[in-house]
Amino acid sequence: MRYRFPNPVSIAYYEANAQGFFDGTVDLDLSPLHTRFLERVPAGGHILDAGCGSGRDARAFVERGYQVTAFDAAPALAELASAHCGLPVQVLRLQEMDWQARFDGIWACASLLHLSLLELPDVLRRLAVALKPGGVLFTSFKHGQGEREHGGRRFTDLDETDLAKLLQTAPCFTLLETWITVDRRPERADDRWFNLLLNV
Repeated sequence: MRYRFPNPVSIAYYEANAQGFFDGTVDLDLSPLHTRFLERVPAGGHILDAGCGSGRDARAFVERGYQVTAFDAAPALAELASAHCGLPVQVLRLQEMDWQARFDGIWACASLLHLSLLELPDVLRRLAVALKPGGVLFTSFKHGQGEREHGGRRFTDLDETDLAKLLQTAPCFTLLETWITVDRRPERADDRWFNLLLNV
């Protein structure tokens, strides 16, 4: 059976734990993922950081010469991210996005995983509409199957089989590549991340 947890569960977690989450993630080195994504984004292009968390990645993209728009659903985390990356960070939920053909690339690192399987097709459609033709999306999920709630957050895990099913419901995207990485935090070294690159 698949369970649908209300997305505000995760927002409330990040609102209540914003500083701790910021401190634990802001210094993680994701440059190998950045490089793989940016290889497909035009130099100086416009990137949307969708669910920017600490603002770590938005700052890295700005420092590499890209135009960046960033948002997060948790107001306290958005405030911390803005101070870190030097950009105005909007308070917005993924389900509320309504940009059209605005971005060359969208970075949604560990953000779509808080949506239910029922919500994902609509959000993927919104992401596709927000991209310029040929634009690329990076996103990541915990590698696995099913929906769960853990420690005040809800998660949808994804593997190759469920990804294929998901993309059938969101034919706006073409899958470019997938790969698996380990978590960069030593205390979570057993976690496996399922990384995706897609384009429209």
